[in-house]
Amino acid sequence: MDFELGEEQQMVRETTRAFVEREVKPVASRLDREAIYPSELVKRLSELGLMGIVVPQEFGGSGMDLLSCVVAMEEISKAWASLAVAMSVQNSLVCAPIARFGSAAQKKKYLSSLARGERLGCYALTEPGSGSDAGSIQTRAKRVDDDFVLNGNKIFTTNGNRADLAIVYAVTDPAKGKKGISAFIVEKNSPGFVVGKLEDKLGLRSSDTASLLFEDCRVPGENLLGTEGEGFTIALVTLDGGRIGIAAQALGIAQGCLEESVAYAQQRRQFGRAIAEFEAIQWMLADMATEIDAARLLTYRAAWLAEQGRTFTKEAAMAKLFASEAANRAAYKAIQIFGGYGYTKEFAVERFFRDARITTIYEGTSEIQRLVIARRLIHGEEIAHEVHEEMF
Repeated sequence: MDFELGEEQQMVRETTRAFVEREVKPVASRLDREAIYPSELVKRLSELGLMGIVVPQEFGGSGMDLLSCVVAMEEISKAWASLAVAMSVQNSLVCAPIARFGSAAQKKKYLSSLARGERLGCYALTEPGSGSDAGSIQTRAKRVDDDFVLNGNKIFTTNGNRADLAIVYAVTDPAKGKKGISAFIVEKNSPGFVVGKLEDKLGLRSSDTASLLFEDCRVPGENLLGTEGEGFTIALVTLDGGRIGIAAQALGIAQGCLEESVAYAQQRRQFGRAIAEFEAIQWMLADMATEIDAARLLTYRAAWLAEQGRTFTKEAAMAKLFASEAANRAAYKAIQIFGGYGYTKEFAVERFFRDARITTIYEGTSEIQRLVIARRLIHGEEIAHEVHEEMF
C-alpha cells in the first residue's frame, strides 16, 4: 500500500500551491468581502489546465487522474473555496457527464471548449420543491418535431449566471417516474433560457449561485445527453463523482484552518507565553490534524477507486460526509483558537467558518450520505444500484 503521491500528482500540487500563494491569497479576502466573481482567476485556472484537468487530452483537457484533481482542489480551497467550487463544478458536474454519456458530436462541440476554459458550465438539477428528493423534479421537456421544449425552474445553480451552457434535468415521460427523467445540454443563448435571482449567501460569497428559468426553451434533439429516460441514472453517477470534489474542497478548508491556527497559536501570547504551549490549544490542534488526515485518506481512496473503474458510491459518500463535517469542526476550533480576532473579517478563519458550512449541504446533505452508506452496508453491492435509486 503506497501512501505517496506520484510524480505527476506532486507536480500538480506544487504548481497549484505556487499559483495560490502568488495570485489567490493576496486578493481572496477582498474579493470575497465584496462578493466579486473572480473572472481573471478562473481564466488562470484554465491556463493552468485545471478547468479540464481530468478530461482526456484528445478533447482539450489535461488528461490527468482524479487524484490530481483532488490535490489541486485541496490547494485552492486552502486559500479560497469560492474559486475552488468553480473548478469543481466544471470538472465533476459538467465535463464528467458529457465525457461519459455524451455523443461523439457533443464531445467535439462542447467538451473541448469546456476543458480549455473557453466555455463555463453549470449543473441544473435542484428545484424549489426538489432537493434531496431529486426524483421529484417538475421541469418538463416535451418533444416537438425533432426538438424538446423545456419549461421549469431550477435553483441554487453554481456558475448559473456566468455559465455558457447548463446540464439540465427534465421530465420527458411523467408516467415513468424516475425513469422518465432525461438530461439535456442547454446553451445559455437558447430562447427561453432566463437567469433569475442571484442568491446572497452566507459563504462562498464570490461564487455565482443563481436560479434558472426555462420558458418554452427550445433545445435541439441532438442535445439530449445519453438516451431519453436515462437522466436520473446520469444524475446519480455524476453526483457520486461530484461528492469527491466536495470532499476535496472541505479537506482544503480544514487544512487552511489548521495552518492558520498553528501559525497564530505560536505567535499569540497570553500569560507570558505563546498560547501554543497550553494543553487546551494543543488538544484542539491535535484533533484537527488527526481528523484532516483521516478525511484525506478517505478522499484519496474514493478518487483511486473511481480512477480504477471500481464501484465507489459508498466510499465517495463516506469521504464527503467525514470531510465536510471535519471541516466544520476545524473551522469552529480555529475561531476558538483565534478568540475575538477570529470573529472579525480581518482573519481568514472567519471566511473558512462561513465557507465550510455549505459542504455538509450541497451535492447531497450529510443525512443523505448516511443513507447511501447504510443502504450499501445493509443491502450489499449486488443490489445497491437499485436501492440507491429507490432511496430518493
